[in-house]
Amino acid sequence: MKRAKKLPNRAPRNPLVVAAKFRKAGVHGKSAKALRREEKMNLKKLAADKQV
Repeated sequence: MKRAKKLPNRAPRNPLVVAAKFRKAGVHGKSAKALRREEKMNLKKLAADKQV
């Protein structure tokens, strides 16, 4: 029976890096594409309301 290789001890990880990685920072507002799409949808909704 073979024995498992023993790995050297690793340095402890920095807990602050883990918190920053999972925080998922991003933009503070809608993208230009989202704004354009929203305006297009509102325009279609207005046109549909006028036809009825």
